Amino acid sequence: MTGLFANIDWPEIGRACVDTLAMLSGSLLLSILFGLPLGVLLYLTGERGLLANRFGNAMLGGLVNVLRSVPFIILLIVMIPLTMALVGTSLGVAGAIPPLVVGAAPFYARLVESALREVDRTTIEATQAMGATTRQIVTGALIPEALPGLIAGATVTAVALVSFTAMAGVVGAGGLGDLAIRFGYQRFQTDVMVVTVVLLVALVQSIQYGGDRLARRVTRR
Repeated sequence: MTGLFANIDWPEIGRACVDTLAMLSGSLLLSILFGLPLGVLLYLTGERGLLANRFGNAMLGGLVNVLRSVPFIILLIVMIPLTMALVGTSLGVAGAIPPLVVGAAPFYARLVESALREVDRTTIEATQAMGATTRQIVTGALIPEALPGLIAGATVTAVALVSFTAMAGVVGAGGLGDLAIRFGYQRFQTDVMVVTVVLLVALVQSIQYGGDRLARRVTRR
């Protein structure tokens, strides 16, 4: 085993795992906090929404589409000045979180919009008939009914963020992606590359399994 993993520094692998989990958890939480209300607004201002507004929906949709269309590796570089202004650095875990959120929040917003569209219209109409306000409809009917889809969307977003954190290693964000690039690729240390890939795959599988189980538990059907 020593010969197979001659280049592996296990304490450094451990630190890289911690950095990856920190980037993932911080950026996922913020992506949900920003993406959920954005997705709700996209749904409400849509053609059949409670606050239908063609111009407002077009503006929101255009912003979301622009952010989603920028490749993440380019977004990382373009956002360096803004990241420096927000967190004081463009390196490490802190420097990676702003571009991760900007890249993932619009993605999650579209998944939220899709989940809300799946809610039965009769549920909304029944809530309206009882005199509920738009806020009450959103919090009391739309979100609870769409919760399995919202969780599934958060799971997909988390999986996407794992790949984003790996790409963030290109600009010195740390984590498993940074190890894979600096040692596995640039120094041709195949064992480091193999270990980091296996750990990333295991992380993705764990996220998908946990998200699927949680979505099934909250399904109200």
